[in-house]
Amino acid sequence: MKNEFNKILALIAVALVIFAVDFYWDNLRGASTVFSGPKKDIVTLLDDSSKEITNSTDFPLNLPAGFKIEIFAKNVDGARDMAFDGFGNLWVSRSKSSAVTLLEIKNGKVVSQNDIFKNLDTPHGLAIDPDNDLMLYIAEENRVSRVALYSEDRLNKVLDLPTPIFGGHTSRTIRFGPDGRLYISVGSTCNVCQEKDPRFAAMYSVNKDGGDFQMLATGLRNSVFFDWNPGDDKLWATDMGRDRLGDNIPPDEINLVEQGNDYGWPYCYGRNIMDPFNTFGVACSTKTPSKVDLPAHSAPLGIGFVPATKAWPEEMQGNMIVAFHGSWNRSEPTGYKLVRVVVDDQNNFVGIHDFITGWLQDGEALGRPVGVLFRDGALYVSDDFAGVIYKITY
Repeated sequence: MKNEFNKILALIAVALVIFAVDFYWDNLRGASTVFSGPKKDIVTLLDDSSKEITNSTDFPLNLPAGFKIEIFAKNVDGARDMAFDGFGNLWVSRSKSSAVTLLEIKNGKVVSQNDIFKNLDTPHGLAIDPDNDLMLYIAEENRVSRVALYSEDRLNKVLDLPTPIFGGHTSRTIRFGPDGRLYISVGSTCNVCQEKDPRFAAMYSVNKDGGDFQMLATGLRNSVFFDWNPGDDKLWATDMGRDRLGDNIPPDEINLVEQGNDYGWPYCYGRNIMDPFNTFGVACSTKTPSKVDLPAHSAPLGIGFVPATKAWPEEMQGNMIVAFHGSWNRSEPTGYKLVRVVVDDQNNFVGIHDFITGWLQDGEALGRPVGVLFRDGALYVSDDFAGVIYKITY
């Protein structure tokens, strides 16, 4: 009897070891790149002497000719989304710190930074009311609120957001569209599953007071960032594919998001390829394919369109700049860079080009780009790994 019991314990132990190895291989084999923290200080590497000489052997990042990158703000741990207010000051969400930080700017430089809104529930999305540039909207995991800046006003809830019971994607991103409505992106509650609440893995919009809820699109696993092309007011969103299908599938995506479309998750991915999870007979032909397929596990986040201004090269104007946050569960790390995505006037994919690389060196991460924001000809990029905000000019 004792021998039988010992055999059962041995089998359980072997099963646990196999499970642990399988889980590590599928989920954590590249995690040391990002979970151990940056080995080098990007602030020191981008000091005043080296940032002007982008072809220096000591300069860690690779930029196109004529471009310069500098540290605009430092000690902004976990910097995610950004929004400029009517005074030209920059607000930054810091999800892991449960805070929204104000960077006061004078003569183009940050002169002070303070956590104005604290003890929030995973704050992420920030948006300024297009009709009132001193009204800030903040998206926490469970709600959207607004507040009149530089006043005694407090956060006033606009609407509740769905919150998973356990796990899931916690970032909630908000943007005001060209129509003046507030658009909201909510990720899935899982890696791959059938959602019971249609508000997960979807995008929708409301009036600025939270009324008139309208579903925009579904089947978007985790579209953390999105933006409108100012040329035709079309909405584009990055989307992260599921894990545990290997190093190279499924692709991450950039989608042209339009009313009523279903972009496939969890049943299909990319150009309407059937996911192994799809044992339910769901036809991928009924879904909307991606416009741009990206390398798996690149983790595309921030997306913005190069403005039509002489401050940028003419051949880049109208292109998308997309931040690849970088992989954490791929055997060979990928991402950790900014890319330039080109589509034609009919919104067909033309090509993708590296824009700034070098945050990943010898398997170690110096930083992880998150949000991208254009302002007065400059590109601002947040980095939640190095805790900085970059300013990129041409």
